[in-house]
Amino acid sequence: MVRNSQELAQRAIEPDLPWGENSPLRARVDAYVERMRDGHVVAGRVPGPGSLEMWSNDYLGLGGHHEIVKAQVDLLESHSEGVFMSAVFLGATSLQRRFEEQMAAYLGADAAVLCQSGWSANTGLVQALVDERTPVYLDQFAHASLWEGAHMAGAQTHAFRHNQAAHLERQVRQHGPGLILVDAIYSAYGTVCPLAEIAAVSERLGCILAVDESHSIGVYGPHGEGLVHTLGLTEKVQYRTFSLSKAFATRAGMVAGPSRVMAYFPYEARPAIFSSAVLLHEVAGLAATLKVVQEEDWRRQQLWYNTRFLRRGLRRLGYAVDQSTSQIVALHSGNDAQTRALRDALEDRDVFGAVFCAPATPKNHGVIRLSVNARLREDDLTRVVEAFDAIARDKVIDPWPRNLIETHSAADESERLINSAVMSLRTAAKDLRRAADRWMDRDHKS
Repeated sequence: MVRNSQELAQRAIEPDLPWGENSPLRARVDAYVERMRDGHVVAGRVPGPGSLEMWSNDYLGLGGHHEIVKAQVDLLESHSEGVFMSAVFLGATSLQRRFEEQMAAYLGADAAVLCQSGWSANTGLVQALVDERTPVYLDQFAHASLWEGAHMAGAQTHAFRHNQAAHLERQVRQHGPGLILVDAIYSAYGTVCPLAEIAAVSERLGCILAVDESHSIGVYGPHGEGLVHTLGLTEKVQYRTFSLSKAFATRAGMVAGPSRVMAYFPYEARPAIFSSAVLLHEVAGLAATLKVVQEEDWRRQQLWYNTRFLRRGLRRLGYAVDQSTSQIVALHSGNDAQTRALRDALEDRDVFGAVFCAPATPKNHGVIRLSVNARLREDDLTRVVEAFDAIARDKVIDPWPRNLIETHSAADESERLINSAVMSLRTAAKDLRRAADRWMDRDHKS
């Protein structure tokens, strides 16, 4: 607290302060500079032309797709006026409103609202749904935007242990019914939420459930409708949110839910009110993307083939990748120094993954995340496996991260190898059957 005008004046003219800083800010920046004197752990080398970049979330490989680019270009060439205003002013016949209706039908939802980003969708939805009277329950690894939305709303937050429905139930019984927030696929670790169990707790205890499907939309389901739809939970999950910068490979977000609340949301969610609308050519690109996502199922099949191939290869080397089956493969790299060493070892072998550290993960629990996509070839994935093989043999990280390689007895190792071989043969047989079926279909059509 400032006690008098002399102290206030002294604070205002403190000597030797960098431009734009006061004493508290300088202390924070100094601490950051000292902590990152070897460079930030997420910032490694710049990839070269032949590098394998495993950090993109373009899971279906839609970036640069001809039909999507054409839709954007056609719109730009045919419309001289844009939508440079808040979406609250858009009418029912606007391009955005028509796209929202298409997405709602695709998702099996009552209604959907397009947002400027996944962050805006999450923060806006939570802030619109709750206030200080409603407790909010979040998986401990729920996306930061969900936590931010709860803080914006002034709600009491209660974390439950990752993917543990029983712990969630204990929390709700203690604090009362409220809003439950989870990710369908958790972005840092690639773990899949036990949605059926979470939904059962929510329904049984009278809660509202919202699921962030950013990493499952476009990827799960016969036409990419997402995990909630695929599991038949659309009647048990009241709200879904999406970042459309992953499998949809663009810049936008979306909220889906009951018509009554979706009509209220654009006029009550602060990010929706106080941000400009998604641009017209982006909406046109999204409509074209939806068509591609629905029709080009071979992209999902290729994505899952690539995911199984990479996970099998890493599993054979002993890497701990069994915590999930999703397209996000997380390697637990330890503290910042260990994470930096693993990052450098991979980049030395021309493999680039996304580095996750605090605050995206708990302190000293870093992750190198490999995001699989449909464009990768077997040769590419083999290169990744070979890089990890060399790293394991050379033990280039000292000390070796505790959770990077699984530990087994000799008997366990033999059993693991046998089971891995059996699973590989079964998967290969299924892939061959699918390929044969596709060829038979083509012959029949021709």
